[in-house]
Amino acid sequence: MPISAVLFDFDGTLADSFAAITASTNFTRESYGLPALPHATVRTYVGYGLSQLLRDLVPGAPADEAVARYREHHERTMVGATTLLPGVGETVPELVRRGYKLAVCSNKRVEFTRRLVAALGLAPHFAHVLGPDDVQQRAKPDPAMVLEGLTRLSVSANESVYIGDMVVDVQTARAANVPVWLVPPDAPPAAPPLEGERPNRVLRSFAELLELLPHL
Repeated sequence: MPISAVLFDFDGTLADSFAAITASTNFTRESYGLPALPHATVRTYVGYGLSQLLRDLVPGAPADEAVARYREHHERTMVGATTLLPGVGETVPELVRRGYKLAVCSNKRVEFTRRLVAALGLAPHFAHVLGPDDVQQRAKPDPAMVLEGLTRLSVSANESVYIGDMVVDVQTARAANVPVWLVPPDAPPAAPPLEGERPNRVLRSFAELLELLPHL
């Protein structure tokens, strides 16, 4: 079947949010007497959800308290420190114009992702923006979020493609039986190696989507 729907990761795929994530992580670390970490270090731990990020980078902190401290800081700073990645602002509306259904599936708290999607001018183009909150906190690589996205878009797995930038995106898409294409990172690769897992395609740039997804 031809592709008629595209589901996107958010952090590192649609937007560069790593400065905001680093700032909120370091705010949380410092509140527990831990030194700040460089951006490059924090980035290597991003992708598996906030709780896992803080377990890794704020070890020993009470989990719920650390999450609350991070979110309190992130809510104040995320919009100003998050920017669209190259090609996204032109490609996303063109995909909608060509007839594709679009959704976002992010491990970020869904209210934060929706605020950022709106602030970045993308909200009119996405039929749905999903997070762990929509699937009983089952963060990627659990496929629940992508499967919920397919249901809400009323499409099957073989009518869809999932676009991400990390190994967790490959794992998620594979578990949902959805083809996965990776966009190149905007900085030297920070995610763990694919360790034998292979995406269906690695794009030259985000804008290459317009070469691969013609008018419906």
